[in-house]
Amino acid sequence: MTRIQITSDEINRLIYSYFKDSGFEHSAFALAKEAHLERSPCFSKHVPRGELVELLSKSLLYTEVEYHFQGGELAANCKTGFSLLETHVCSLTPPEPQTFIAPVVRPNTSSIMLDTTLPIRSNGVPDVHSSKRKAEAPLAEPQEKRSRREAEMQLSNLNDESSTRKPRNAVQVPRKQGPLDENTDPNSINLLYGHRTEVFCCAFNPAKHSLVASGSKDASVKIWNLVQPLASSSKDPVTIELSSSHEAPDLTCLSWNKSGELLAVASYDSILRICDLQGKIYFQHNKHQGPIFTTRFSPSGRWLLTASLDGTSCLWDVANKRLHKQYRVHTDCCLDVDWINDTTFASCGADKFIHILSVDQENPIKTFSGHKDEINQIKVNPTGTRLASCSDDTTTRIWDVSNISNQADAIPGLDASANAILLEGHTHSVSTLGWYKLPGTSKELLATGSFDGATRLWDTITGECLHTFSDHVRPVYALSISPNNCWMATGGGDGWLFVYSLKTKTKIWSWFAGEEKPGVFEIDWQSYEDEKIERLALALECKSLGLIDVSLIPAIRDSI
Repeated sequence: MTRIQITSDEINRLIYSYFKDSGFEHSAFALAKEAHLERSPCFSKHVPRGELVELLSKSLLYTEVEYHFQGGELAANCKTGFSLLETHVCSLTPPEPQTFIAPVVRPNTSSIMLDTTLPIRSNGVPDVHSSKRKAEAPLAEPQEKRSRREAEMQLSNLNDESSTRKPRNAVQVPRKQGPLDENTDPNSINLLYGHRTEVFCCAFNPAKHSLVASGSKDASVKIWNLVQPLASSSKDPVTIELSSSHEAPDLTCLSWNKSGELLAVASYDSILRICDLQGKIYFQHNKHQGPIFTTRFSPSGRWLLTASLDGTSCLWDVANKRLHKQYRVHTDCCLDVDWINDTTFASCGADKFIHILSVDQENPIKTFSGHKDEINQIKVNPTGTRLASCSDDTTTRIWDVSNISNQADAIPGLDASANAILLEGHTHSVSTLGWYKLPGTSKELLATGSFDGATRLWDTITGECLHTFSDHVRPVYALSISPNNCWMATGGGDGWLFVYSLKTKTKIWSWFAGEEKPGVFEIDWQSYEDEKIERLALALECKSLGLIDVSLIPAIRDSI
C-alpha cells in the first residue's frame, strides 16, 4: 500500500493559498507569519488556484462512497446531501431548504464590497480566466457563475436611473434581457446559440470580416459566418470539438493570424491548437504542462506566443509547425504576453515581473519590477513604444519600451521602478486595460477596468485620473476601445454592457444580458467604415455569442 504522508506545513500552505485566492490578504499574511511558512520548503511550491476546494470536494465524494457502497433502497434513493460540517444520515425525505438572509446595505454606504465569485469549472475548481487571463476572488458560492444575490438591491438603480429609491420591502420585478432604453432597434441585437455551456472568448476575423469565432467551457470553438441582417446569421457554424482526456478543457483565448486563415486556441488542457477556417487542425502540441492562458500571433503572423500556468511562455514557428523556443523566465504562472514588434515581446506573471524577450535569445533583454502582486494583463501601445500593466495590487503602470536593444541588461530591472508611471485609484484588482487617442489629438490615454466595479480613464504622462465610471456593481471583466477611438464598451459580472463616449466621458447606451447567468466575459469591437461595419461581439455566460450592430443604434452612432 502506498504510504500517505500529510504534514502541518502542507495543510497550512493549502489554507494560505485559499486565503490568497479569496482576497483575504491579511489572514494569509498572519497565517504565514504564525506558521513560519517562509521557512518551509512547502512555501515555494506552486499550488493551483482552488486546490483546497478541489481536495475537499474529492473527500466528500469519497465519503459518499463510504456511506452508499453497500447499496440498498435507502442508499439508492437517499435525499440527504453531504457536508463538510455535518455527519451524513441517509434519508428518503429531502432536507428543508435553508434560507440565507443577506445583510442590509444602507443606501448611503460610500463603498460596497463586490461579490467577485469566480466561475466554477466542471471539476468544481474555480475558473481563473473569466476576466480574460485570471482573477482571484472568494470561493463562497459554488457552481452558478457569478450568481447575483446582491444584484437585486443594486440593479434597481440601473432599471430606472431617473427614479427615486424604492422602499426596502418593495417587490422587485426581474429585469429582462435587453437594452435599457426603449428606442433601440431590435434588429441591432442578436444572440447566437449553439454552445452547450458558457462562452468565454470571442474574436472577429481581421481579414474575412463576416467571420467571428467563439470559444466555450464546453471545449468547443465555433466559427460563425455573419450575413446581414444579423438575425439571419448562419445557424450552422463550423464547429471544432476539442478532443482531450482533460477533465475540463475550458477555452481561455482565441487569436487569429493577420491573414485570417488560422485561429490559435488556448485551453485548460495545456494543448495548443491551431485550426484553419474549415475547422481542421493545422497544428497542435502539448509542450506546456499547465493550462494555457493566452495565445498571440505576431504582427506578421510568422510567430505565435503562448503563456501558461506552468510558468513558461512558448514561441512557435507557425509555417514550420514547430516549437522555436520555450522561455523559463518566470518563477510563477505566466499570465499574459504581448508583442512589441515582430521580433520582441513582453511577458508578465504571478511573480510580479515583466520580462522583455527576443525571438533570438533565451534570457530577458530587460526586466521590469515594481508591482506588489500578480500582474493580470499587459498591453503595448499601437506604436510599440510603451507598455501598460495592471495588477492585483490595484495599480496600473506605464513602462517605456521605446529603446529596447538586443543587449540584455547587466542588472535586469535595476532602474525600472523609477521610470514607470504609476496609476493609482482603484480599490481592487485591476483586470483589464486599453490604449486610445481621442480623434484629432496626439496624447495617449489609457482605460482600466477593475474588480471594484469601476472603469477609469488616465493621462499616461502625468498619471492623473481623468474620469471614473462607476456604473457596474460587479467586477469589470471586459473592456474594448472602438477602432475609431470614439467609444469604449465594458462588460461585467453584473450582466451589463455599457458603451461610453470617450470624448464627452458619458454613458450613452446600456444592455443587460439577463439575470440568469448574466456575465459578460469578453468584448471584441469590429469597425470598417468603407463596408459600413460597426459591431460588437460579446462572450456571454448565458451560453451564447452576442452580436450588436452599432450602426443601427442612434445613441451610439450619432454620438461622434
